[in-house]
Amino acid sequence: MITRIYSKEGIYATNNQFQKAGPKGFIHVEVLENDSLYVRVDLPGVPEDGVHHRIDAVRHKLVFFSGETPDDGNKKDGVREYSGSAGLGCDCCEITGVDAKMKDGVLRMILTRVKVKDHDKKCTNTVPPNAGKSGRHLEDHPFVVKGRKGAFVGAPLPNDGLYFAVDIPGVRGDDVEVLANEHQVKFYAEVKNVYEHDESGRVYLGCVNSRSSSSEPPPSLLTQKLAYEAEFGVLKIVIAPRSSNNTNNSQ
Repeated sequence: MITRIYSKEGIYATNNQFQKAGPKGFIHVEVLENDSLYVRVDLPGVPEDGVHHRIDAVRHKLVFFSGETPDDGNKKDGVREYSGSAGLGCDCCEITGVDAKMKDGVLRMILTRVKVKDHDKKCTNTVPPNAGKSGRHLEDHPFVVKGRKGAFVGAPLPNDGLYFAVDIPGVRGDDVEVLANEHQVKFYAEVKNVYEHDESGRVYLGCVNSRSSSSEPPPSLLTQKLAYEAEFGVLKIVIAPRSSNNTNNSQ
C-alpha cells in the first residue's frame, strides 16, 4: 500500500498542506501593546521538556531556541532536531527577559525589552519578518537541522499496511478525528483553545488514498485495523491487517 496526498485545489498554507485555516507560517513575531515581543514557533514532535532557549549574551538582540523529538524507536519517522532564533531587528533596544511555554508542538515566548537609545518612535523591527503565506509550493521547515522537514511522512508496512504521520502543531490529542472508508483515511484536527496572542485557532483537514503494492485492487481499509494517536502536535496513524497482534511491531 502506498499513499497519495489528496487535495482539491492545490493551494496550501506553504508551511503545511493540510492547514485549512488559522495563522500560517512556521514562525510568527509581533510587537504587543505593552512593547514586548510575542514569538510563536512550530516545533512539532517536541515535548514540553524538550526545548531550550537562551538570550544572545553579546548583543542581547536575539533569543536562540532548540528542541528535539523523543526517540520512540519508530524508524519510519525518526528523530527531529530544531534550532533557530528570533528577536529584535533594531539597534535601539535589548532583550531583558524570556517567558517561554512549550505545548502541543508549539513554542510561545514573550520577550521583554528595554530601550538603550532614546527616540520617540515605537520600534517594530523584528527578526525574522513574518512570512506566513499560501501557494502551490510547500516549504521545508527552516529550523529543522536533523530529520524530516516536511509536514507529512508515509511508508508502507507488510501485508498492505500503512504508517503515516502528519504535523498538526497546536492541536491537543483529544481534538482530533480520524475516519476511514474503503480506500481513504480522513482526518480533522482543530485548535479549540486559542492562545491569547494568536489571531485565531488552526484547522487541519486532509485524507490519504490507499493503493495496492501489486496489480490487485487494494484491500478495503474497513477490513484493516486502524490505530492512531496525537501527541506533541503530531498525528500518527497505523493501518495493519486485523490478524496482526500488535500494530506497534510493524513500526
